[in-house]
Amino acid sequence: MNTDIEKAGPVFDGELVDDTLPQPRPRSRKGRFKTWWLRSPRVPAAFKDAAQARQAAKDAVVGLLRMPWRFAGAVARGVVTGARLWRRWVTVRDYREAAEGSEKLADKFTEIRELTLFRWRVTGAVVVAVAVTGGLVALLYGPRPLWIPGGVLAFALAVLGRRKDGSPGRKPTLAGPRTLTWTMDPQVLVDAFRDAKLIGKDELLRLVQRPTRVGDGWSVIVDLPATRKAADVVKNREALASALAVDEVQLIVERVRGNGGHAGRVSMWVADEDPYASPPLATPLLDVKSWDAWRPVPFGRDARDRRISLPLVWTSLLVGAIPRQGKTFAARLAAAGLILDAWVRLYVADFKAGKDWDAAAQVAHRFISGDDVEHVLGLKDWLVELVGEVQSRYRRMRDLDDVTCPESKVTPQMSRDISLNMPITAIFIDEVQVPLEDRTPVEVQGKTLTAGEYIGELLTWLAKKGPAAGIVLVLATQRPDSRTIPSGLRAVLGSRFALRVMDWRDSNIVLGEQMNTRGYDSSRLLPSHKGVGILRPDGDTDAGADVLAMTVRTYYMPNEDWQTICQRGRALREEAGTLTGHAAGEDTTPVLDSADVSKAIGAGQAAPTLPEPLASVVDYLGPDIDRREFVPSAELVEALDVDATSFGTQMGDLGCRSVRDRITEADGRVRQVRGYLTADLRRVRDEGVL
Repeated sequence: MNTDIEKAGPVFDGELVDDTLPQPRPRSRKGRFKTWWLRSPRVPAAFKDAAQARQAAKDAVVGLLRMPWRFAGAVARGVVTGARLWRRWVTVRDYREAAEGSEKLADKFTEIRELTLFRWRVTGAVVVAVAVTGGLVALLYGPRPLWIPGGVLAFALAVLGRRKDGSPGRKPTLAGPRTLTWTMDPQVLVDAFRDAKLIGKDELLRLVQRPTRVGDGWSVIVDLPATRKAADVVKNREALASALAVDEVQLIVERVRGNGGHAGRVSMWVADEDPYASPPLATPLLDVKSWDAWRPVPFGRDARDRRISLPLVWTSLLVGAIPRQGKTFAARLAAAGLILDAWVRLYVADFKAGKDWDAAAQVAHRFISGDDVEHVLGLKDWLVELVGEVQSRYRRMRDLDDVTCPESKVTPQMSRDISLNMPITAIFIDEVQVPLEDRTPVEVQGKTLTAGEYIGELLTWLAKKGPAAGIVLVLATQRPDSRTIPSGLRAVLGSRFALRVMDWRDSNIVLGEQMNTRGYDSSRLLPSHKGVGILRPDGDTDAGADVLAMTVRTYYMPNEDWQTICQRGRALREEAGTLTGHAAGEDTTPVLDSADVSKAIGAGQAAPTLPEPLASVVDYLGPDIDRREFVPSAELVEALDVDATSFGTQMGDLGCRSVRDRITEADGRVRQVRGYLTADLRRVRDEGVL
C-alpha cells in the first residue's frame, strides 16, 4: 500500500465561458430611460408615438375650435337647469313631497302656502336689488364693471349645465333623426356601449389607443370592463351600430389577439360612409406579366381599403352564393393568379354551360363545359385520375432525399422540376351541385353507387389528401345547402367565401357551424353589394393571421380582362414548354386505375344501413354529430322536411328520446327548446351498425 500523499492545491468550482461570443453590452442611462418611457403606463401614448401625437394635436385644435360653441351650449343648459332648481325651491317641492309621503298634506297646506309666498318675496327682493345695484354701477362707472359678475355668472351656469351622467335635464330630446357625431369622442363610445347593453350603466371603457383616422374612417382600441368579452361585442355588432347611428356595413369590430390583446380588448373601425358604395377596383393582376402560385392571389379589398390576398397552395376553397351575386367572378379571381404561373396545371369543369370559363380552355390541361350526364361522368374520370396521381406523388416523394423533399409535401422547387412531374394542379368546378346531385348509376368494384355519391367521395378524398401533394380544389355553388354538398366534404375545405345567401343556415353551411353567432352572417349583406362576401381564409392574410373572417369586396374582372389574362397565361406556357392536354390539342382521355382508387377511398366497402329517419339525421349532421352536444328538433324537422309528430314518434321508437336544453339563437337570445343529445344519436347509430 502506497502511503505517500501528495498535497494538492485548492479546488475551484467554475464554468467554461467562451469569450469569443458576442457579450451583452451595458445599457446607457439614455437607453434605460428610453425603455422606461416607451413601456411606462403613466406616460401618455401621445408622447410615445408620432401618429398618436399628430392625432392628439388634431384633437386639441378641434377642441379649441369647438370650445365657444360647447361653452354656449353649457350656459344654455345651465340656465334651464337653474330655472328648474329655482322653481323647485320657490314651490317648496321638497316640503310638499315630504308631506305627501307622510299623508299630512292637508295639515301642512297653510305652512306650505306661507313658505311659498315668502320665497316669492325673497325672489322679488333679490331681483330688485340686483337690478338697482347693476343700474347704479352702470350709471356711475359705465357698463365695463358688469362684465366681471357676468363672466362669473356665465362660468357658474356652464359648470351647472355641463353634461354629466344621471343629471336631470342634461340630455334634451330633440326632433329629427339620430346621426353620428364622429370625432370618436370617448363619451360617445361609452354611451353607445351602454345603449347596446354591452357594458353596465356604471361601467366604463378603458382607452388603449386614442381615436385615429385610418383610411376613410376612425379607428380606436378599447378595453372592456373585467369579465366582459370581446366576442360578445363582435356578436352584437348590429346593436352597437344602431347605438352609434351607422349602418352595420360601416362598422368593423374585431377582437385583438396575440401578444397585444386579450379576451376583453376590442378594435373598432367606423367608416365615414358605405365603404362598398364606390365602383369596384380592377384586379391588379392585369398589371403583372406573371404570378407565382405560391404567393397569395390578390382577391379584393376590405372596408378599410386594405388589400386582401388569398392563399391557395396547400388548401382548398369553397365559394357559395345565390345567383347573380358574383360567385363565378370570385372563382375566376382565384384562377387568374394560377393561370399566370406557367408551371400550374389546370382542370376546369364548368357545369353552368355558359361562356364564363371558355377563355380558360386555351390554358387548361382538362376542360369541359356542359351539364349533361356525359360531362358528369367525364368529371368522375378526371377525379379518379387525380386520386391515382396523388397516390403516385406520395410514393415518389418517399424515394426523394431530404434535401429535395424535406417533408411529405410538394415544394416550390419540386413543382417546377419537369423531371419530377409534380406541378401544382388546380381543379375548378363551377356549379358543383350539378355533378353532386347526379343520380346516374356507376359500378365501383362490383357495387352500384350514384355518380353524385361517388364524385362526392372522390372530392372529399382529394380535399383531405391532395393539398400536400400540390392539389388545389376550388368549388363554386349557387345552392349552399346541406343536401347538395355533403357535410364530410364541407368539413375538409380549408378556405370559405360566402357572398349573399338566403338565410343564416346557408351562411353557416359555407362558412362553418355557429359562424352567425360570432357575428358573420352573409345573409345580412345588401343585394346592391355585388361581389361583397365574407371570407374565412385558411392561412395568413394582409388583415392578420389571427383574423377569423372578414368582409371583402372582390376585385372586378369582366370577361374582356379574363380573356386577356388567359391569353397571357397561354403565352407563358408556350414559352416555358408547359402547355399540355386540352390546351395543346392533345388526347385528354384520363388514365384510370379504378381498383387502386376504390381501395384508397373505401368505395368498395358496403356502407352499413341505418333505419330511417336516423340515417337521414346522421347524414345531415355528418362530422357535427361528434362535435355538437345538442341538436334542436325544429332544426332537424326543417332540414329533413318531415312531419314533426311522426318524426318524433319514429325517433322514439329507435331509442332516441327528445329532451329539453338551452340554445343561443342568432340574435344572441337564450331559450329552452326540445331536441336530441348527440350522445344518444351516436349510441343508437353504433348499435344499428353493429
